[in-house]
Amino acid sequence: MYWNGLKPWARDRLLVDAHHLSTGGTALYSHLSAARLHECQVWNTGPLIHVTTGYANSRASAGTDVRTHRAAVTEDDITRLVTTDGKVFLATSPERTVLDCARILPLEQAAVIGDHALRKGASRDDIQRLLSIGPEKKGSRKARILLDALDGRSESAGETRTRLLLHALGIRSFIPQFEIPTASGLFRADFADPEARTVIEFDGAGKYTEYRPTEQVLLAERRRENALIEEGWLVLRLNWQHLDRPAELKLRLQVMAERSRRMSA
Repeated sequence: MYWNGLKPWARDRLLVDAHHLSTGGTALYSHLSAARLHECQVWNTGPLIHVTTGYANSRASAGTDVRTHRAAVTEDDITRLVTTDGKVFLATSPERTVLDCARILPLEQAAVIGDHALRKGASRDDIQRLLSIGPEKKGSRKARILLDALDGRSESAGETRTRLLLHALGIRSFIPQFEIPTASGLFRADFADPEARTVIEFDGAGKYTEYRPTEQVLLAERRRENALIEEGWLVLRLNWQHLDRPAELKLRLQVMAERSRRMSA
């Protein structure tokens, strides 16, 4: 019952903990497992445990639930993470982790990890340096594309996916985390197009449930939205389902752009 009640990401992390226990802490966790250990957001990637080893046979890489990557790893690529109960996990550094994930994942999944890693302090320059000096060539083109797409201002997987979708639609006028002064105070929009005076807010469920009671959060959101409307801004709210319907989103944005032009005429 306990396991069934856990969120998927909590289960994935517990699987890493179980693998760590079964291997005596000898495994070097990489890719998605390292991203989870670094507490980066991971979206829609599956529960496989990822370890990297420089040799063919390794007890740490055994098991049908483990994906083994064989690659050169230097001491600079390794981070030792200590949990609150004293366990020591070996993981690739945040920068190496982002680069490794970029090589094997589709852009959206890799960008969710990369954006959050940058937000937590990972260095884009160090990721670029590792890509430049590393001997591995497979996936390098995907990694370069990811580096160009990353933006540490994104605060959630939904915001990362929204930004990538806007860019895929050829829309680059929206600025992430844009601050707008209103009569009710400063409002920080997920995305805003200052010229069109249009705001996009991504409404993930966690936004309304993680910090304060839902009713209080919804009332605060409504007050801020009313304040924006009074200042002449249009507000478009998106959720997960909207991100899977790009043609519909493009049409909605076109309609809002036309409304904005009429309002400013």
